[in-house]
Amino acid sequence: MKVAKFGGTSLANAEQIRKVCGIITSDPERKVVVVSAPGKRFKDDIKVTDMLIACAKSFLEKGNADAEIGRVVSRYSEIASELGLSTEITDSIAADLYSRVKADSSNREKFTDSLKAAGEDNCAKLVAAYLQSLGINARYVSPKEAGLLLSSEYGNAQVLPQSYKNLKSLRDMPGIKIFPGFFGYSEQGDVVTFPRGGSDITGSILAAAVDADLYENFTDVDSVFAVNPGIVPNPRPIRELTYREMRELSYAGFSVFHEEALVPVYRKGIPVRILNTNNPSSEGTTILPERKNIKCPVSGIASDSGFCSIYISKYLMNREIGFGRKLLHILESEGLSYEHTPSGIDNISVVLREKQLDAAMEEKIVRRIRDELVTDDVDVERNLALVMVVGEGMRHTIGIASRITGSLAKAGVNIEMINQGSSEVSMMLGVKAEDAAKAVKALYEEFFGNA
Repeated sequence: MKVAKFGGTSLANAEQIRKVCGIITSDPERKVVVVSAPGKRFKDDIKVTDMLIACAKSFLEKGNADAEIGRVVSRYSEIASELGLSTEITDSIAADLYSRVKADSSNREKFTDSLKAAGEDNCAKLVAAYLQSLGINARYVSPKEAGLLLSSEYGNAQVLPQSYKNLKSLRDMPGIKIFPGFFGYSEQGDVVTFPRGGSDITGSILAAAVDADLYENFTDVDSVFAVNPGIVPNPRPIRELTYREMRELSYAGFSVFHEEALVPVYRKGIPVRILNTNNPSSEGTTILPERKNIKCPVSGIASDSGFCSIYISKYLMNREIGFGRKLLHILESEGLSYEHTPSGIDNISVVLREKQLDAAMEEKIVRRIRDELVTDDVDVERNLALVMVVGEGMRHTIGIASRITGSLAKAGVNIEMINQGSSEVSMMLGVKAEDAAKAVKALYEEFFGNA
């Protein structure tokens, strides 16, 4: 059995939905299908999810969202008409949207989540209806009836353990099951959504629940590439990755796969294949628990901006028991999460997402660190980017660090910090944000230039 998930660009219009349904029916092992909300049809188009967020905002601010709902209904109506479906499906979508708007809006997050989820929910109903119109045994499956239970964290939900037992029944349900991504229900019966990109998470949960042999994730690219094609034209495709490699690359800016999505399949050891809806015969990229054929030590290079670093120096820091715990407690008590903590014997840097640290928070944190930890120096450096060099082969290859630092030196890129985890599957480099693209190009040339 395969679980197949299709992203928003794969479902943006009637032509794309026909492609999707052709892919679904071309393989009888594709029994469970997860769909996103319709995405952009062209560059300046608006995703249905963003249209629904606008609906919620308009109603909460003005008490009316008729115009916004009309635009969403029109989008679905256009798709349904071009697929040759009756107006019954469009009428049911309109009724669903109006019923959501009429619900209690006293809890803004709860109200917004309910509307956001309408994109995937109604797209699943539409896809199921189209398959049925072709005489195919297909059905829409409600996450509520199937038992996809999530924590009551609106916009940032986590799956509850009992969901896997509930969802296992999908395996024995006849026909093709069309399941909406992105949302589930709290134990209180409220709609709750995952973070944006959460349809990937839904697909992964279902694959784990039904013990799928393969989780297919259809998107709009032929594969994962060794580097962002926006930085290096026509980069080398990656045919195989381990879960760890994909997690590191996703964290550092690869947007093909939501970084949380791999957890359920990782725990079950289910392989994942990333494929292109517009070129389904392409080899794609397969994500596996382990890789044996490692020819190049580096699999991919990624970068992400928007970081800052708090640099703390104190003589004999390494002799002071509890220093690190006290430092991290200060961040915790102010509601800040950190990314990395590169350190020396008398200094430590804490890397954070820059958006967490506005001017007022920076002043408060610096003051607390100085006062409570009696440091010699505290300094905040902004406008940093993290460049991640990732590869399972790095740990078995002598001279990797030298090649990395040497290539950046040749390119004139100064390394602000460097950190390598104990797994040795990745090396993180901190550089100035304006040097990130130059660093990535230099590293790509070093490891893949002659490939």
